[in-house]
Amino acid sequence: MMTRGPLYLGVDGGGSRCRARIEDEHGIVLGEGGSGPATTRLGIDEAWRSIIRACEAAADQAGLAREEFSLMHAGIGLAGLGRRGAEAALKEIAHPFRSVRFISDGLAACLGAHGGADGAIVVAGTGSIGVGFIGGRELRIGGYGFPISDEGGGADIGLQVIRLALSAFDERSETSPLLEEVLGAFDRDPCQAVAWSEQATATDYASFAPIVLKHAGRGDPIGRRIVEHAADAIGDLLDMFLRRGIDRLSLVGGLSASIAAWLTPDLRDRLKPPENDAVAGALLVAHGPFRLSEVPEIRGSTL
Repeated sequence: MMTRGPLYLGVDGGGSRCRARIEDEHGIVLGEGGSGPATTRLGIDEAWRSIIRACEAAADQAGLAREEFSLMHAGIGLAGLGRRGAEAALKEIAHPFRSVRFISDGLAACLGAHGGADGAIVVAGTGSIGVGFIGGRELRIGGYGFPISDEGGGADIGLQVIRLALSAFDERSETSPLLEEVLGAFDRDPCQAVAWSEQATATDYASFAPIVLKHAGRGDPIGRRIVEHAADAIGDLLDMFLRRGIDRLSLVGGLSASIAAWLTPDLRDRLKPPENDAVAGALLVAHGPFRLSEVPEIRGSTL
């Protein structure tokens, strides 16, 4: 049986997973679902298939038929939306919803963190980026991708420690328990490290960040320097928003709690816990309680 009232769908399409949530007109959650990665780096078609799988899983949990997608206003936060041609290609997709608005996954996270109010987030995860929302507009700082950007993120931390470990192996610089553990991961064989690096992803590099943080917490001098440098980079992003008059700040991402402990006290005291997640931010766009500059609404067609 068709639901009479309007429905609202929020989607957080990220580089590692996609999450969807359906609400009714009163904000009551009806169903949630997930799927694999949804980023334009995989190609528009693959990203869209992942989004639809997550939406179908949410609809199944809510007991809704696929035909009821036509009642849903959708807000979709998508990783890689800023890639050249991505937004134009998405507008060409025939979708089953009543309407769709696409925003970046970073903006979805920012809107969720601050309940749609002006504010900013800095993401400290595998990578790093600053995303702000002020006066109806998105403001992005950094986040151009590893290894050319994303300073302070886990992948950058991993890259730094591996470089220093190889330098220590050559006796070009000092060693420490941290560097010895990293060298041990490659059986103390630089050739093995080189072979690994030829195939390694940002996620692979980021897997070394917990090792660095562990040793830094134990007082390892090299670990401390690496983490202090990462905290400085994250702090610089926070400072950029403060200079632009944004004082609602949240630190999010898998390394946020660890990095926060290394920030200067004044920055740490300014941080506010995020109110909600990126799916909630996408739902705010779907509900449309405020106007987003240059975020077009796309009226529905059928698949």
